[in-house]
Amino acid sequence: MRLLIVEDEKRLALSLARGLTAEGFAVDVVHDGLEGLHRASEGAYDLVVLDIMLPGMNGYRICAALRAAGHDEPILMLTAKDGEYDEAEGLDTGADDYLTKPFSYVVLVARVKALLRRRGRVGGSPVHVLGDLVVDTAAHQVRRGPDEVPLTAKEFAVLEQLLLRSGEVVSKSEILEHVWDFAYDGDPNIVEVYVSALRRKLGASLIRTVRGAGYRLETGR
Repeated sequence: MRLLIVEDEKRLALSLARGLTAEGFAVDVVHDGLEGLHRASEGAYDLVVLDIMLPGMNGYRICAALRAAGHDEPILMLTAKDGEYDEAEGLDTGADDYLTKPFSYVVLVARVKALLRRRGRVGGSPVHVLGDLVVDTAAHQVRRGPDEVPLTAKEFAVLEQLLLRSGEVVSKSEILEHVWDFAYDGDPNIVEVYVSALRRKLGASLIRTVRGAGYRLETGR
C-alpha cells in the first residue's frame, strides 16, 4: 500500500513515515498544502493522511479539490483543533475519518488499516487462503502448511499487491508505484528480485510471469 502524508510538523511527519514504513507501507511525505494537492493528484496513492493547518493551502481545501476532481482514495484528516464543528467540516469536504492531535500512533495505524479494508484495498477478510498457503495481512504472517514463512516487509508488500488482485496480471510498474515510495529512482528490475525471493520461499509455481505484462498470483493451487 502506498500512502501520502501531508503534514507541516516535520518531526511528526517523519515519525509517522518511519512507523508506517516499518508496518510495510510505502510512504511519501510533503510539508506544504499546494505540494500535497499536486502529489495526491498525480500519484497513485491508496490513502492520504492530511493535516488541516498547512502552509499554502489548508487540508479542507485540498480534500474538497481532490473529491471534486474525482479522486476517491481514503483521506484521514489530522488536526490540533477539537470540536464537532471542525470534524463536521472535515467530513463534509469528503474526508473518510478524523483524528485529533495528540493521538496514539497505534490508533492511527488501526484507522489507516480500517479505511483501507473499508475501501476494499485490503480484502474484506485479512486472511487469504491459496491451497496450503495462508496469508494474514493484518498480522503480517504467512504460513505454508504448518510452517510459518518469514518475509521481509518489502517481500510481504509485494505479495500483498499480488493478493489484492489474485488471478489478475499486475504490472511491474503497478507494484513499484504501491510498494516503493516516490523518491525511489533505482532499477525497476528490483521487482524481479523480490518476486524471485517470494518464489524461493513460497514455491516457484505460485507467481507466474506473464511475458510483457507482469505477474499473476495463481489461485488454483
